[in-house]
Amino acid sequence: MRKLVTGFGALLGLYLIARAAVEPFVIDMTDPASYQRDWGGPSLAGVLAVHCGPGLVSAVLIGWGLRSWWRSRAPRGKGSTVAR
Repeated sequence: MRKLVTGFGALLGLYLIARAAVEPFVIDMTDPASYQRDWGGPSLAGVLAVHCGPGLVSAVLIGWGLRSWWRSRAPRGKGSTVAR
């Protein structure tokens, strides 16, 4: 069950990261009429925060999880350079 939840969370996170990467190219940042009715509008900062913020949070959480997973697999023994 834990693997299923982790897999679903990873897929959702990757979707949010892709959405955050594409959003600045989808809207015309020089024309407020193109984004004023979007979620977070009418300001550009609000639109980018709502559409790109979750992707940034997902990237940090996925990176943190991968780092934790990688460190747990590192060999621990005499002469190991892994900081504890």
